Formats: sequence, C-alpha cells, structure tokens
Amino acid sequence: MPIEDIKKELRVAGIPSDAVEGILHALSLRSLSELEEFLGSDSGAVAELKLLFSFANEYGYADWLQFDASVVRGLAYYTGTVFEGFDKDRKLRAICGGGRYDRLLSTFGGSDIPACGFGFGDAVIVELLREKNLIPILTQEIDDIVFPVNGELKQAAAMVASNLRNKGRIVDLILEDKRLKWAFKHAERVNAKRLFLVGQAEWECGAVRVKDLATREESDILISDLL
Repeated sequence: MPIEDIKKELRVAGIPSDAVEGILHALSLRSLSELEEFLGSDSGAVAELKLLFSFANEYGYADWLQFDASVVRGLAYYTGTVFEGFDKDRKLRAICGGGRYDRLLSTFGGSDIPACGFGFGDAVIVELLREKNLIPILTQEIDDIVFPVNGELKQAAAMVASNLRNKGRIVDLILEDKRLKWAFKHAERVNAKRLFLVGQAEWECGAVRVKDLATREESDILISDLL
C-alpha cells in the first residue's frame, strides 16, 4: 500500500496528523538503538527486546535476527514480541510467524500460562525447497494391501489390516468400492509385497487369500495365524 494511502487510512481512523507521522517513523526503525532513542530507555518494550537479543547472542544465533518495527501480526491475542521468519535471500514471503501470548488459554476456559508459538504454511516451504533442489524423492513403501472383495467384508478387512499392522507391517487398507482388477494394478503400482484378498468363502473358513506379488504364488492363511 502506498504511504499516502496509509496516512489517509490513519487520519480517517481519527488519528491526528502529528501522531500519524510518529507512527510511520516508528515503523521505519530497523535497530534497537533507534527504537530506544525514539521511545526512551525506560520503555518496557525496549527492555524486553534488548533482553531477547541478549539471549539470542548468548545462544549463538543473534546473526539470524533482525529488528523490524514494521512486523505486525493480525491476531489480537499476542501480548509481547512478535516475529516472522524468512529465507536468507528474502526472495519469498514469510515462511512462518508468531509471537508471545500470555493470556490465550484463559479465553478457552483455562488458566493463563505464558507461552510462545508460531504457525507456518507448507506452500512457501515447498517453494523454497524446490528452489534449493532439496525436495526429497520419497518412495512409497507398502508391505501389504488388504482388499475386501465386497462391501460386507470391509469390517473383516479392517481387522486383518489391524493385525498385520500390529506385527509391524506397513498396510494399505482399501475400503473404496473398487474392482478386483484395480486392486492388482494398485498393488503393482505401489510395489507392494503381498495382496490380501478377504473373500466370503475364505472368511467363512477362517482364512484369507494371500498373493505373493514377487513370486505370483497364492495361498490361504488362517486368520488365527495373523493374531
């Protein structure tokens, strides 16, 4: 927003012209020394920020911090210092933002507890990782796929999947209404090791049909052996 438009908005809000100039000057400050000169050495805000930067220096990351009086967070529950995080080149918008809030929990019926937190969105992080060629190539690892051959066996399939997961297997439970042909193609697509078919006849016999997708061999496994 152009500076003149900002001034106009502040005047419409009833802020005197001299106060408007003072606000804009304060927002342009980029160092604690400038802030201290503007607000005075007895300012509580100055003392809190000086303490923060002192701790940052002792922790060894003061070089990563830059004072900016124009940082504004849009939520009213902040009670102290607020911050935003950017990439080093400042090519992107803020990656994250947050601040101090000491009275947030009481708004939900709890007791006031001093706290600090932040939130961030995945879009900027993904953009940054893509620019730095740091997006990892993740392979989908599925041990077993469990597929009920009809809708009435979905609960049974869920039990089979749960038992397999309890044994440490990575399981993909298919509960959508899909055809058997789709299940085989899906198993090949995700490179699963085994396909468990929960069929009516096998289930009534206390078993499930299992296909080894590497050897293409099929066999029936008793449900009791999965427990």
